[in-house]
Amino acid sequence: MNLSELKALVRKGESEQIEFKRSTGQRTSAVKTVCAMLNGFGGFVIFGVSDNGDLIGQQVSAKTLEDISTELRKIEPPAFPDIETVNLKEDKAVIIISVPGGKGPYTFDGRPYIRRGPTTSQMPREEYNRRLLEQMHATQRWENQPVPDGVTIDDLDAEEIQITLDNAIRLGRLEPTTRRDPESILRGLELIHAGKVINAAVALYGKSHRLNPLYPQLEIRLARFRGRDRLADFADNRQYWGHAFSLLRRAESFLMDHVPIAGRVISGRMVREDQPWYPPRATREAIANAICHRDYTIPGGAVAVAMYDEHLEITNPGTFHFGITPEKLTRPHESKPWNPIIANVFYRAGIIERWGTGTLNILDWCKENGNPPPTWQEQAGSIYVTFWPAILPDDVQVTPEVTPEVRRMLSVMSGKMTRAEIMERLGLKDEKHFRGNYQQVAVKQGLIEMTVPDKPRSSKQKYRLTEKGRKIVQSLESEHSQD
Repeated sequence: MNLSELKALVRKGESEQIEFKRSTGQRTSAVKTVCAMLNGFGGFVIFGVSDNGDLIGQQVSAKTLEDISTELRKIEPPAFPDIETVNLKEDKAVIIISVPGGKGPYTFDGRPYIRRGPTTSQMPREEYNRRLLEQMHATQRWENQPVPDGVTIDDLDAEEIQITLDNAIRLGRLEPTTRRDPESILRGLELIHAGKVINAAVALYGKSHRLNPLYPQLEIRLARFRGRDRLADFADNRQYWGHAFSLLRRAESFLMDHVPIAGRVISGRMVREDQPWYPPRATREAIANAICHRDYTIPGGAVAVAMYDEHLEITNPGTFHFGITPEKLTRPHESKPWNPIIANVFYRAGIIERWGTGTLNILDWCKENGNPPPTWQEQAGSIYVTFWPAILPDDVQVTPEVTPEVRRMLSVMSGKMTRAEIMERLGLKDEKHFRGNYQQVAVKQGLIEMTVPDKPRSSKQKYRLTEKGRKIVQSLESEHSQD
């Protein structure tokens, strides 16, 4: 660097990538900044410049440069930034340390540092640990570790493994093969390393319930709350243990039970047009992403789907990594899954796409369905994706969500029936359970009505389907016939 280039650099002032020091007497503080720049985007630490940007210089000897090198040797892992001098008048010079951006994390004297604007500070322990995990990620992570002793291929779902192979070949994501035994397929999917099954295989295909104590985190939690937050009562609450493909299907089935469907008859065509509150393709993609990106090292962690009166949340344990932010997810971005082996199998099976298009597809599908854009956020060690209901035209009628219990009750009703007759057809004996989970829910939603509404406790009280209830039954019969 020559004097002209130095002056141009100094004119920019102190920033995240430029730091001034009056002299090498401040070399300890300066090398902390070098450490911080290594943990960031690099930069320049310049000795012989005042705080207001005047080139004052200092005497520079071999010992001066050796003292700086001694401080730099306290950085771990070892770093070797360039050190050069630019001569000024009166036998003085400016010393410039050119710092490359590093992958890190780096420490100085055992402590990590970070640069925020023109300020150097100690890196929070949580961030240091996260960067350390990212550094180790390429070679050592939960999904590529061998399973515990005693776990074998026999503990995996052989049928699901075959389905993956068939779908991958059909989509052109695996070459056709004559070797279709589970072990050969697992090897082709890179789920066996050094002759041992790895954790990713259990996450994807673990079926035997003897695996449950070893892998308690292979769960999904599904809930419908009667309100706007988790302080409300449950309308439905389920929890399942199993492999990734089965958990995805469980979540899709749960949303089919609970997501309201809006519908209207198109004028002049006598055709009913249905529109779900939340687009199924978008919610499925979000759940699949949660399974791929979640942190499996948390034993009590689980993917969760929570539906409220006004929004839907899909949550997975973990944090954003590799510089990904909620803002970047809304733009074209590089795909860096936290569990690349699991993500690769989901890709081959046709569950997800590559190249970071998943979140962009979610945004497109929400727009097509009339939903506001979903939001992503990291909070308390989890990542939340929040969906908002579709904005519906005024002439659209919304079919209420129907729980599995109410579906069963509606399907057995005919004409006018007493409470006892309905319970007998359902095979239920607990009257309190029937009232709370069947009868009262259906009455509240306007799906059934009392024949003696003025006297709810009348001994002659019976129940019958309303017009809305009959439409639900017709819809259920239509779904059944299509299956």
